[in-house]
Amino acid sequence: MEGNASFNPSSPLKEGDEGYNPSPTLQDRVHVLVSVIPADGAVIITDEMVKKMRKIRKAASDMGIPQLAIITKGDKACPAVKDNVGNLYKSKYLKQKAEEFCSKLGIPMNCVFLVKNYEKETSPKDDVDAPILCALTQIISFGDDFLNDVKRRKK
Repeated sequence: MEGNASFNPSSPLKEGDEGYNPSPTLQDRVHVLVSVIPADGAVIITDEMVKKMRKIRKAASDMGIPQLAIITKGDKACPAVKDNVGNLYKSKYLKQKAEEFCSKLGIPMNCVFLVKNYEKETSPKDDVDAPILCALTQIISFGDDFLNDVKRRKK
């Protein structure tokens, strides 16, 4: 997809469409697929959405693109996390949510990251930043691994 093209989620870009790039450079390609969903039930993931997400995930897998998931709003979904962000990975409820999401999409649990969103805070907090930075570090690491694999295959 070229820079001037508009993204339309209901209509995949096809060869011949305006903005279609038949020979994307490595710089033009996707390096990591990150699915972001809220844990608090604010968004209901329908069977139709799951089908679309699985289809996208399969296409990414076929291209060797690594995939991760971030489950947001852990504090909204679990009172124990609202009281202490350190409980993100101790929460049985959030673990169950992550397992359900993994089962539906086929993403391994070690590729799912739980975070608390900044919402009312006016200054950074280490306990909120740590899970976010951990997820971002893994996204960058997965992207680096993908690029290294692509370069290795070209040799």
